[in-house]
Amino acid sequence: MSLLILVRHGQSIYNLENRFTGNLDIGLTALGEEEARQAGKKLKAFRFDMAYTSMLLRARESLRIILEMIGETEIPVVANAALNERMYGSLQGLDKGETAAKYGPEQVEIWRRSYDTAPPDGESLAATYARTVPYYKLEIEPRLRLEENILIVAHGNSLRALMMYLENISPQDISKVNIPTGQPRVYRMDADLKIIDIKYL
Repeated sequence: MSLLILVRHGQSIYNLENRFTGNLDIGLTALGEEEARQAGKKLKAFRFDMAYTSMLLRARESLRIILEMIGETEIPVVANAALNERMYGSLQGLDKGETAAKYGPEQVEIWRRSYDTAPPDGESLAATYARTVPYYKLEIEPRLRLEENILIVAHGNSLRALMMYLENISPQDISKVNIPTGQPRVYRMDADLKIIDIKYL
């Protein structure tokens, strides 16, 4: 049996300011750091063989805090851009409320939640899936088959893409999925990587 645990990074400065963050390298707020500490507390009973994260500061810092909390600072950590948040193009850095006022809330909702519609000059969830899931299959699935326990700390959309693959969620249904910050999602898998159970801690 193996464990895969996904954690969305703690609150970032742009989350707090209600701005589109995308792949801008924005740090955590004090609350975001506390969310990472709380995630670490929830994970103290677990032991990991490997941890993965994105290249972006908010995810790497969240992972660092989590590993400090659980006393696992010596495990191998791999950071890869395949796990980065999706690129929001010309919307990056803009206030979400002001953007909704300019383009209409329906259009902004489509950009944010749909599977295959990208924001202007940005990446769709489908494009995020096309880089995140192949990386997961190539690098992480083989370790799970060896019954290793894996921790991934990444972003709302890269983790939504992984959830689509892991849980066979349709492009229509994924639009309703919102991953909370700092809440570990635990997948327990058998030797064939069939999911035995899933839960948030």
